[in-house]
Amino acid sequence: MWQGQIFTGLIGLCGGAVVATALAAFIIELGIIPRYAGITHTAKHICLYEDCLMLGAVVGNLASVYGFSIPLGRLGLGIVGIGFGMFLGSWIIALGEVVNVFAVMARRIGLKKGTGIVILAIAIGKTLGCLLQFFCQV
Repeated sequence: MWQGQIFTGLIGLCGGAVVATALAAFIIELGIIPRYAGITHTAKHICLYEDCLMLGAVVGNLASVYGFSIPLGRLGLGIVGIGFGMFLGSWIIALGEVVNVFAVMARRIGLKKGTGIVILAIAIGKTLGCLLQFFCQV
């Protein structure tokens, strides 16, 4: 019985490792890490960014397969969630700049001024949606 569980866990771990590595390679190949380092003026830490990306992929894979948790309570969850949201938002902005999403969008809708306001509105909308989901348990 337990041998089947070990085998299933090993298959899940290997499959997750393949997906996590492919995602990390995709992020690195697109040049998002150098762009992120350029935006934040921390180019001397590119190797640290890449190491953290791979560490996050491995830990995320292990957490999804084995389902461990850290009891931080609702306040801790909120603080960690805000940190994750800021981190993910900054990566999304870096990705958007790499693939010129904002330039293409502005050209297609005829936006001449106010690009910063549009980006801020997107960020505020995303934040409010996440807070609504968090506090209302939707």
